[in-house]
Amino acid sequence: MNKRNSKKRIIFIGAGAVGSYIGGWLSHTGHDVTLVDMWAKNVDTIRTHGLNVAGPHDAFVAHPSIWHLHENEIIARQSPFDIGFVAVKAYDTYWAAKFIDKFVASGGYIVSSQNTWTDPAIAEAVGSDRAVGLVMSSISVALWNPGKVERPGETRRRDLGHTVFRAGNHDGSDSRRLHELIQILDPVDGGKITTNLWGERWAKLAQNAMGNPVSAASGLGMADLNKHHRGRELQIRLAQEVSSVGYALGYEIEDFGGRPAQDWANSSREDTYEMLDGELSEKVNGSNWRPSMAQDVVKRRHTEIDQMNGFVCEQGAKVGIPTPVNEAMTKVIKNIDANLTDVKFANVEKVLELAGY
Repeated sequence: MNKRNSKKRIIFIGAGAVGSYIGGWLSHTGHDVTLVDMWAKNVDTIRTHGLNVAGPHDAFVAHPSIWHLHENEIIARQSPFDIGFVAVKAYDTYWAAKFIDKFVASGGYIVSSQNTWTDPAIAEAVGSDRAVGLVMSSISVALWNPGKVERPGETRRRDLGHTVFRAGNHDGSDSRRLHELIQILDPVDGGKITTNLWGERWAKLAQNAMGNPVSAASGLGMADLNKHHRGRELQIRLAQEVSSVGYALGYEIEDFGGRPAQDWANSSREDTYEMLDGELSEKVNGSNWRPSMAQDVVKRRHTEIDQMNGFVCEQGAKVGIPTPVNEAMTKVIKNIDANLTDVKFANVEKVLELAGY
């Protein structure tokens, strides 16, 4: 077996849902995986009983190495890693990238496997030539209990014609490491190389920004949310603003939410709005999954709202695109974070009313 196809030494900072799911899979397929996590009970459970991984595949128990954050001196005495994955919340990106950078070999690379716009922070921490963006499209995972990660559904996305993993360099170039990364991830689900990292990343940001906070604020899963016309309206209006800001910034935004980004940007047109509303209405019999921000609210964790919808507002201000719906959405979630507002469907109405709808 040549070096390109050999098993890798891989370190993850963050063993939450994404870190545990991908890390569990890579360990299961023979790579030498080390997880580092801040949740003590999760570390102790995985260390003692292994990591239970369930999803649209046969369930399995993986046995990666796992360490508490304060045990990093043990990792420092080991041989360098080939690849590092940053799998923490967006607001922890910079220090987390700095943390694992010293454990990754000089010829290795650091992968952002996160939501929101974290690639620039990783580039600042480790250098853009050492950073790889990994956009994960239409994949949901959850870690409700220590040592047990799950992915909903009965079929991998590749079997439905969708490509989950999109790996790209910051400068848009192709490289050996991108092909290596997609090959490593292939047992998990389908992947491809992208020369449009920023367009892929903005599409993922838009998908998250239109759904995550609405589910989080309302307390509803996505299928239940789509039963309500105001729930659908809020998603559409959020997506319209995010798409408009992305286009104003010059990004070639990839499709998201099952439609071209231009459809969401043009949703102020009555016919386009009705088409999008109809498609969301058809999802009421789909998965009633709660996305990551809704999971954070249930767990009483600080959300990524500032790095998600709040970031969209900041970028909109730079290019003169009003974002009243995203501003109102950010305000409501921040109030929930601060325990000033309860989770309830009335928050959907509140956001729309604050934005003038």
